[in-house]
Amino acid sequence: MISIQSLSKKFDKIRALDRVTFTVNEGELFGVIGPDGAGKSTLFRIVLSLLLPDEGTVSIWGLDPVRDYRAIRKIVGYMPGKFSLYEDLTVEENLRFFASVFETSIEENYYLIKDIYQQIEPFRKRPAGKLSGGMKQKLALSCALIHKPRLLVLDEPTTGVDAVSRSEFWSILQKLKGFGITIIVATPYMDEASLCDRVALIQKGRILDVATPSEIVAGFKDKLFGVSGGNMHHLLLACRQFGGTATVFPFGEELHLTFNGGGDSSEELEKYLKTKGVEEVFIRPVSPDIEDRFMALMSRHQE
Repeated sequence: MISIQSLSKKFDKIRALDRVTFTVNEGELFGVIGPDGAGKSTLFRIVLSLLLPDEGTVSIWGLDPVRDYRAIRKIVGYMPGKFSLYEDLTVEENLRFFASVFETSIEENYYLIKDIYQQIEPFRKRPAGKLSGGMKQKLALSCALIHKPRLLVLDEPTTGVDAVSRSEFWSILQKLKGFGITIIVATPYMDEASLCDRVALIQKGRILDVATPSEIVAGFKDKLFGVSGGNMHHLLLACRQFGGTATVFPFGEELHLTFNGGGDSSEELEKYLKTKGVEEVFIRPVSPDIEDRFMALMSRHQE
């Protein structure tokens, strides 16, 4: 098991992590979900022994990243958010280099990367810097896996990647669980949270909730409404000015809104919006998802 307890880190006056606490079970696909600047990369760098915490502890199967950093680096595979392989080396040269660093070979652990590497193997003589975003992603994952790590840490691996490659990548992660690899992945995409076994929602260095995706959604108790009509900016301002609204957030082509007390004041809101010049108002009940729950928790934390 991986245990993170009361982890804190400051950079000057900015508190990047504030008493972060959660555990990851062996063989789990665990997501750390939050926007840019939430503290995900700082958290991962401490776990990977690349950064020292100010307070708190990390235990990776009994190993301490501060004391046992050499041992931890042998059992962890890391894929940073920014492509960081050698762009002047070919696909094959990059992979062989990382295999040699861990005193293994492509052939020894090929079964582990086969499904991933076969998709880029036709381009094995191409310099890594000339690969597409999706192929760079697959090469970076192959290099992170080539020594058969016990823990795989992925920092926003699908940022800037097309929707098809994102879907393929998460299918690959599900298959990797079958090899007994524990996976921790950070992402700003709320829709990817539902693909994890459990997730930790993080904002401004603080953990808002840790649970399964379904448990997090079930924590949203208020009635939720979708509101559309007219100019979106005008509609947003008018809804926030209405005295009966508790929360109002843009959500695709409509607003997601809750009323004070978690009840239903949609009729009063509709009348109010018409006095503000919003015509053809459409208000409907909607089912919350993880993003709605995240926004609700974030609002409560700010209060």
